[in-house]
Amino acid sequence: MCGIVGYCGDKLASEVLLSGLKRLEYRGYDSSGISVNSGNKLSIIKKTGKIKNLRDAVPENLPGHFGIGHTRWATHGGVTDINAHPHSDSSEKIAVVHNGIIENYTGLKEKLLREGYVFKSETDSEVLAHLISKFYEGDLESAVKSALSLVKGTYGIIVMHADKDNELIGARNGSPLVLGIGDDEMFLASDVSAILAYTKQVVYFEDGEVVKVTSKGFTTSDLKNNRVSKDMENISWELEEMEKGKFSTYMEKEIHEQVESIPRAMKGRINEDLATAVLGGLNMTGRELLDVERVKIIAAGTSYYAGQVASYIIESLARIPSSAELASEFRYRNPVVEKNTLYFAISQSGETIDTLFALREIKRKGGRVLGICNVVGSTIPRESDGGVYIHSGPEISVASTKAFTSQITALYLFAIHMARMRDMSQSSGAAFLKDLNIIPEAITDILNRKAELQKIAEKYAHYPNFLFLGRGINCPVAMEGALKLKEVSYIHAEGYSAAEIKHGPIALINEKTPSMFLVPDDHMREKIVSNMKEVKARNGKVLAIAVKGDKEVEDIADEVFYVSKTHENLYPYLMVVPLQLFSYFCAMELHRDVDQPRNLAKSVTVE
Repeated sequence: MCGIVGYCGDKLASEVLLSGLKRLEYRGYDSSGISVNSGNKLSIIKKTGKIKNLRDAVPENLPGHFGIGHTRWATHGGVTDINAHPHSDSSEKIAVVHNGIIENYTGLKEKLLREGYVFKSETDSEVLAHLISKFYEGDLESAVKSALSLVKGTYGIIVMHADKDNELIGARNGSPLVLGIGDDEMFLASDVSAILAYTKQVVYFEDGEVVKVTSKGFTTSDLKNNRVSKDMENISWELEEMEKGKFSTYMEKEIHEQVESIPRAMKGRINEDLATAVLGGLNMTGRELLDVERVKIIAAGTSYYAGQVASYIIESLARIPSSAELASEFRYRNPVVEKNTLYFAISQSGETIDTLFALREIKRKGGRVLGICNVVGSTIPRESDGGVYIHSGPEISVASTKAFTSQITALYLFAIHMARMRDMSQSSGAAFLKDLNIIPEAITDILNRKAELQKIAEKYAHYPNFLFLGRGINCPVAMEGALKLKEVSYIHAEGYSAAEIKHGPIALINEKTPSMFLVPDDHMREKIVSNMKEVKARNGKVLAIAVKGDKEVEDIADEVFYVSKTHENLYPYLMVVPLQLFSYFCAMELHRDVDQPRNLAKSVTVE
């Protein structure tokens, strides 16, 4: 969840580090800091709050051409300058930035205290600085490896020493680390976004690997000193894609980008002649796909709701039993991994730790796992047996929007592929794909009328509680809508099946708790309309997303936003975009920081 960055080269390290940390803000943080080698002495500067506070504290033209930086999301110890990273040893010769959690830090700290080491912070990370200092005898890489051999937990770290000019040591275990290769300069970071302004040539590291970096090159080995050969990759993203452009926030920009990101997820993956999808990245033969008897989707947060939507569509179109499970619960349940079950791991970042560990548990038990991810080269796609990149482009806002619709697009294509292999006719496949292809046009219509949603949001943003209600394939969309409102506006909201309100939530209905109903023109419509009437009869405020021409909904609801008619299995696209905009406008009305909501992080890499 934290961000780390390191630099070796001929530029002023402080400027490169501050620039990199600024681009890592979206990951979520509460403090930041840098360490720069200035004449065989470490200048360590740390501040709570925004990067601006750190920048104001860093002297202009601070000398030093190699250093490390960090954005912290507090886990151990409060949000203070002292607890911010980098952490140093007692001599202040060694500095460490750390993303992850040291699970056995208490025992290590007690032992180090008995040996006379003095701790300044409340963090688990400071243990690393003292351990490395304990083992240091002139070889920083060797000292890091010795220290890490005693550590249990997750880490992405970068280490520097005041006496080791132009040298950084990086290592990872369960937390991402990437090397950027420039001209006589090298970069280390937890995320390519931190270094994209300087290079597109990168190397990704695996768990258990340690890298020694200078401005001239790098060497990689494991903790047992075995050399590891690494391949260089090129980043396809452009720096401009990470800018806000004409929009005031990344969230608004990314909501609008769905008009382009959904077609990108489909590009080159539809065979119109055969009315099917082509997904070569699955790395499975036709025979292996026909042998699939069940699909299970593992994910967290917004990706989990995308998985729930996908489970409906896979069952509906391909007639394969399917379900979605929370990765955090799945991994601790000693799951039964069945021979003919195909597993999907969904993660925008490809680094979500609960999903990654669930993936590893499935593979340990002999299961086949396919990844659905956005970030090329991230850990989940590298460790999966195959999968699909969604190609959404950078998603910077903490609240995920375009990744959700791209994730369901990838899984819709999988459902079509499986359905056409089984019992879906060519004409039915062609009709479905035709409707899928015009979804971006229907979303454009929604975006052109967003002022209607803004007006509704401004009217209801000051209500303390919301219910979001849907049925069938749109039930998880309602849950995703509630999640978005909670994330960016801090309004309490709950998502339910509309049928379930009679089993408890109806007790919450009053004039202070609006209910947002999703009312597609499908086989569940009449049931949802009946639920709306039940809420209205109890003096509840009723808001609705309905299909153009549905006058009955207009007669019942206090507020209605209309969307275009489409195939009943495609309504999740047209229901979720208005909910994203509604949440966005509520947050703006309440003057929230929509791109960096409090306490949240974009990439959840700790438990």
